Amino acid sequence: MTPRDSFLDRMLSHDRPRSRVLALLLVVVLVGLLVAPVAFPGAKAMGVAAKMLVFIVLVASYDLLLGYTGIVSFAHTMFFGIGAYGVAIASTRMGEGFAAVFAGTGAALVVSLVLSLLIGSFSLRVRAIFFAMITLAVAAAFQTLASQLSDLTGGEDGITFHNPELLSPSWEPFDHPVLGVTIDGRLVTYYVLFVAALALFLALLRIVNSPFGRVLQAIRENDFRVEAIGLRTVAYRTLANVLAAAFATLAGALLALWLRYTGPQTTLGFEVMLDILLVVVIGGMGTMYGAVVGSVLFLLAQNYLQDLLGAAHDALAAHVPLLAPFVSADRWLLWLGVLFVLSVYHFPTGVVGRLRAWRAGTPDATST
Repeated sequence: MTPRDSFLDRMLSHDRPRSRVLALLLVVVLVGLLVAPVAFPGAKAMGVAAKMLVFIVLVASYDLLLGYTGIVSFAHTMFFGIGAYGVAIASTRMGEGFAAVFAGTGAALVVSLVLSLLIGSFSLRVRAIFFAMITLAVAAAFQTLASQLSDLTGGEDGITFHNPELLSPSWEPFDHPVLGVTIDGRLVTYYVLFVAALALFLALLRIVNSPFGRVLQAIRENDFRVEAIGLRTVAYRTLANVLAAAFATLAGALLALWLRYTGPQTTLGFEVMLDILLVVVIGGMGTMYGAVVGSVLFLLAQNYLQDLLGAAHDALAAHVPLLAPFVSADRWLLWLGVLFVLSVYHFPTGVVGRLRAWRAGTPDATST
């Protein structure tokens, strides 16, 4: 094994894509997100790329629960919101600065730790469906609480705050663009998100490929056998819940830094939880790489499908008017649902699972 191969294996925790097509897709995504501010300088494109970075971490952290441990939780957006609100509240109370960002993130991590421990300790002893219902109730209660505590959370209007000067859009160290690129706080914030998302994703990859991660997968397959060999499944499930909550909290903090705003619908809404579930299914459960592929595909469709349908509608209106109403931009949610159904039908184990199955020469692949 060459030193380069050895370094790559260590960085990926010896969990290579195991498919040339998947490896190519991951390289394209990595390079695309790296050069997005330069190649796609528009505000919308840059915002979509930043949301992809946040969603990769958020979905990968949820897959640690659902795909690797077999835990269905609807409270993941609660921890996502705690991270965002932690940064927002600290920045408004302490003033703009990195001290406020770190203090808010730290406080949010502590709150998430306590809540995830309580939820795990009292709820993971019951059957899966009851745990899912408990987390749904807790998440709904937390969203209602965030909407009503106006003095602290801004209520339904949310909180708008200022980033540290280095991350502020108004910060421009140079009077003219450098190599055609305007260097400002927005660009710096994007690359802070890029480095943080990459580091957090590699950390999650290390966790699921560690002995601890193998135990989680064993619990997912047969928790009675794991209990029989003397391991406490409740303790492992609780720890998985705590880790997933911590990573979701950090993802929320990153989103708050990018938006400079947070509100109940931005991070705590049930629509966000549905988006997470859709991305996990599209990418493939039990595969960290599925979070990358699924997040990119889903957010591209969510943000650009309406534009594509509008262009198709205009083209058909000029040549085939009878078909034009079926591809109206107003029906983009319908077509998004159709695409999701088709993806589930043709990729029952997700895009990553199917690509690995093709590579292995098997009809289908179960995630490992």
